[in-house]
Amino acid sequence: MTVQIRGVAAADETEWSRLYAGYRAFYQLDNDPQAVQTTWEWVSTAQHGFVGLVATIDGTVVGLANLRRFARPSTAALGLYLDDLFTAPEARGAGVATALLREAAAIAAGEGAKVVRWITSADNAAARSVYDKVATATSWVTYDMAPAPH
Repeated sequence: MTVQIRGVAAADETEWSRLYAGYRAFYQLDNDPQAVQTTWEWVSTAQHGFVGLVATIDGTVVGLANLRRFARPSTAALGLYLDDLFTAPEARGAGVATALLREAAAIAAGEGAKVVRWITSADNAAARSVYDKVATATSWVTYDMAPAPH
């Protein structure tokens, strides 16, 4: 049972969409097929600087990672932001997330990026146990602000 990582392909749409809907459900987001479809379009066509990865085991898509490039003015460097990472429940514990994260690091290195960054829920202990093995948690706190006209 070897995990293989590759870029998304058009033929992955159905399996990717199932996994992405699972990701959204995990984070208690509304069931929104349009959001899944829009994200697929962005990821599969590299819009907005997205890089879409899938993990397969025996030819079946069992994980996904959606990354996008960003500029870091404070260091005058580029980075990759990991927006989404998800492993199918039946494939958890098989090294899927670690393989996806290693590929993200390799892409960053190949592009000259200086960091791969992401956020996760503070109570996502299972994911954090993986992340703590490959990355360093930071002290930064994340805020969200709603857009508002002047």
